[in-house]
Amino acid sequence: MRTVATLLAGDHFVRNELLAAELGKLPEVSFDFREVTLPWPLTPYGRVAEVDEASDAEEELIAALPGIEVAVTQMGPFTERVLDAAPDLRFLVCCRGGPVNVNVPAATKRGIIVSSTPGRNAGAAAEHAVTLMLGALRNLPRLQRTLEDGQWRSDLYAYDECGGELDGATVGLIGFGAIGRRVARVMLAFGARVLVNDPFVTTATDGIELAGLDELLRRSDVVSLHARLTDETRGMIGAEQLALMPRGGVLVNTARGGLLDYDATVDALESGHLSAAAFDVFPAEPLPAGSRLLTAPNVVMTPHLAGATRQTAHRAGSIAAEAVAAYLAGRDPVGKVA
Repeated sequence: MRTVATLLAGDHFVRNELLAAELGKLPEVSFDFREVTLPWPLTPYGRVAEVDEASDAEEELIAALPGIEVAVTQMGPFTERVLDAAPDLRFLVCCRGGPVNVNVPAATKRGIIVSSTPGRNAGAAAEHAVTLMLGALRNLPRLQRTLEDGQWRSDLYAYDECGGELDGATVGLIGFGAIGRRVARVMLAFGARVLVNDPFVTTATDGIELAGLDELLRRSDVVSLHARLTDETRGMIGAEQLALMPRGGVLVNTARGGLLDYDATVDALESGHLSAAAFDVFPAEPLPAGSRLLTAPNVVMTPHLAGATRQTAHRAGSIAAEAVAAYLAGRDPVGKVA
């Protein structure tokens, strides 16, 4: 039986014991585990040297990596400096949709295979997007505040005050990956028409209509962002794009804050062009005290928690274990990026 020296660099969400339990299910292999517990999410992630969205823990990794062949992490900062301290590392799994906290070119140069765990939070993020969408349509925070303030506002039943439905609405999805596809299925079940804009999708599935971005914005009562943040998509929704949406439209962003001009969005909310908006991601996290979003009307907000379910953590561990099994068998793992 082969013994593999393995570093588990988990955190307080994807825990080391969870990773060890999943890896321990693999047949005909034993693991010599070394563990580092990273501080996320108790301590926010950030940029570390040349990588993004990582815990500031280069020194801990450098101390733990000598002699390690396989490493499994979620927020570990695998910078060039860290990789220099890992001469025996051959396989690295990042328990996320993409290895943004890994210097992939530097790893490739050193002969290290890098893999991620695509789809591990697709169910959670899709459910959260739908939750925010419904919360915005029905303005749930406002309604709850009236009760907390000791009011019984039956006047909110008035035509000009009440919200809308998904049944019969047109919902535009910008980005149609694992999360967007799940949201689309739920929208169809609610009776909505679904438009999709994604440059990588060329064939429509049942009930889905592909549309250009401008057309999607013009026709959609609700727009939900699910695109990856790249140089091409950064700032893709600004004042010009928001103006294309029908008056009274609803905007939802659970993807990345960099996709959207939030000042322009607040302008659209304050003018009434947008009736509501919902956000799980922001241009700066945490939100600064003076953010206009904190006083904007009809906004539903959560602190970047769309993927925060226990099932997501377990799924990340199981997909990572499958990736390690593929590596040990000489196969390309799902999620291989280099």
